[in-house]
Amino acid sequence: MSYGVMVETWGEYALFTRPELKVERVSYDVMTPSAARGLLEAIYWHPGMRWYIDRIYVLRPIQFTNIRRNEVSSKISARNVKAVMVGSENPLYIDTTKAIQQRASMVLKNVQYVIEAHFELTDRANESDNHGKFKDIMIRRLKKGQCHHQPCFGCREFPANFRLFEGERPVTAYENEERDFGLVLYDLDYSDPRNIQPMFFRAIMKNGVIEVDGKAVLR
Repeated sequence: MSYGVMVETWGEYALFTRPELKVERVSYDVMTPSAARGLLEAIYWHPGMRWYIDRIYVLRPIQFTNIRRNEVSSKISARNVKAVMVGSENPLYIDTTKAIQQRASMVLKNVQYVIEAHFELTDRANESDNHGKFKDIMIRRLKKGQCHHQPCFGCREFPANFRLFEGERPVTAYENEERDFGLVLYDLDYSDPRNIQPMFFRAIMKNGVIEVDGKAVLR
């Protein structure tokens, strides 16, 4: 019995930021596995389970556009936070009138994907948790449009619509075509919180489908 799901998701804009281009943000051509996992966790998250992405189907043609977004140029100092914890009155806020910056971003527009994924139980699952229970909850949420928090495409200002995909195979925008997107961010390795490491994989789209092989990641 399969404990996977297929989720259709779409939206007006998406920004899956390339880590090597941070000042002026540039999106990958397609959704990354980590962004897909984050979207599923936004719909249903539980400490006793973890999502794994199997395939990403690209349903609409890849289109880029340039926009300008307001960002802040600083962050709250960790030193200030520690000082306040012991009684200091240092400010714990960012004054956006002084720290705001406008930056250009190259984003995707009119995106639509189908995410095929499965989940596995973690060591934080309790005795009452099981695969069937988690799958039933996820399917129910997808059908009712419920979520833990609003899913997004890379950035919170780019919300993602979603629903359960119940067809046999999605019709992609790139049937009978193959593209190699090179190395794409797979996920982040949090096994050592003091030394978080990025992981990459070779993203090859065949007939509009990207096979995500978690065993072939590069660190």
